[in-house]
Amino acid sequence: MFQTITIVAPGLLGASLAIAAHEKGVAQKVSLWARRSEAVDSLLQQPWCARASTDLAEACSDAELIVLCAPVNRIITLAREIAAFATGNPIVTDVGSVKADIVRQCEAALAGKARFLGSHPMAGSEKTGMENASGDLFEQRTCFVTPSQSSDPEALAKTIAFWKAVGSQVVEETPDRHDEIVAQVSHLPHLLASSLATFLANRCPAAADYCGNGLRDTTRVASGSPELWREIVAQNRHEVLRALRDFQNHLQTLAAAIANESDFELLQQLADGKQFRDQL
Repeated sequence: MFQTITIVAPGLLGASLAIAAHEKGVAQKVSLWARRSEAVDSLLQQPWCARASTDLAEACSDAELIVLCAPVNRIITLAREIAAFATGNPIVTDVGSVKADIVRQCEAALAGKARFLGSHPMAGSEKTGMENASGDLFEQRTCFVTPSQSSDPEALAKTIAFWKAVGSQVVEETPDRHDEIVAQVSHLPHLLASSLATFLANRCPAAADYCGNGLRDTTRVASGSPELWREIVAQNRHEVLRALRDFQNHLQTLAAAIANESDFELLQQLADGKQFRDQL
């Protein structure tokens, strides 16, 4: 599919993507960029890494596809750096969990130098780092691809084909619609899990001595990086606040059903919740 692809930043997603691209024959050569020389040394020992460098221009040289796997607050900066040396009009995409601002600014930064398409694979874990990477991380996982009105059709088709080739199920949405969706299905659940964990830490500090798997399952994602999630929420603030307000209204309805002894309404909410969860 590609002669050379470059993965920028080999964390959990970046390293997993490199492994998948190598194992599935998506590219003849997988190149990686890392900030630290120690990470480069480790990468060069991996069978799925053909080239690694702390020099971004060197890592991206001759790449037909460049995937920005850095935290959301670094993606735009990296796109601007790539614009300074890009040749051959490569495709540039990313894995950021917020899209509207990233797509707008990366398109502007790379105009005339490279073709940017926003992407967001709904894959990952509360565990981070290259040591937790897996080549099947993207199997049967949804990946958003978020073209704008100015997106290049060939770049869009190749970006979609790339994500399908590593195992993802591609959903095409506008950047704004993407941000609305993920605020509800990803960002809100993370904040609720973290908020519940914070509440219990203060209200019932010994909860770990009493709880079963239910609490562990409910709060699992709260183990994610606080720094990373602060940046995600900051970049999708408007949609996250809207999702929180809507959920507050839902909680008030639930509280009213309990307070008013409306057991039928309570039962209906529990049944609706079970039906939705059983479909996931």
